Amino acid sequence: MNLSFFDQFSTPHLLGIPLILIAMLFPILLLPNPDNRWVSNRLSTLQLWLLHLITKQLMTPINKTGHKWALILTSLTLLLLSINLLGLLPYTFTPTTQLSMNMALAFPLWLATLLMGLRNQPSIALGHLLPEGTPTPLIPALILIETTSLLIRPLALGVRLTANLTAGHLLIQLISTATIALLSIMPTISILTATVLLLLTILEVAVAMIQAYVFVLLLSLYLQENI
Repeated sequence: MNLSFFDQFSTPHLLGIPLILIAMLFPILLLPNPDNRWVSNRLSTLQLWLLHLITKQLMTPINKTGHKWALILTSLTLLLLSINLLGLLPYTFTPTTQLSMNMALAFPLWLATLLMGLRNQPSIALGHLLPEGTPTPLIPALILIETTSLLIRPLALGVRLTANLTAGHLLIQLISTATIALLSIMPTISILTATVLLLLTILEVAVAMIQAYVFVLLLSLYLQENI
């Protein structure tokens, strides 16, 4: 039994060894590996259809130059999607509720898109810091504001994913605790609370899928700006 509501977000340890790496890699092990047969099973067909759909959605707004990023963006989507969904199961750990992990995913990929823009088209990349037609007295302040908004992007990516998943997990635990506590005192209210818990769980499944897609979609938009 958890001592506090935030104990579910602490990294599990076994003999002093953190198990967050296993928690990250285990969902990928559940995905079936494609084989060399022409006719595969239904699960592999569904997986290939999902991969095609995700890749098409992410690569449609990007130029052909950025299509080389398709593998890493699609893999990141599947990783976040599987971790977020499996983290809703009881007695599991969700690595994406850790800000350190989300920042470790967001910062290098954002920095790669930025460096690609500075390397391939430096004038256009630097031109984003100063919109055309800006009055001369506002140029220093506007450059400072645009630079801050550019540097805050990876922080916004990591905080958005962490905050949404943490809030959802806390709400589920609070409502489930209230449901059990009210079961012996007020059964009718407990049934209503359980109904709310079921609806909230369905909402959290949607949030887990949407947040994984939004995280990678914003990265693809940052990539589009720099190619």
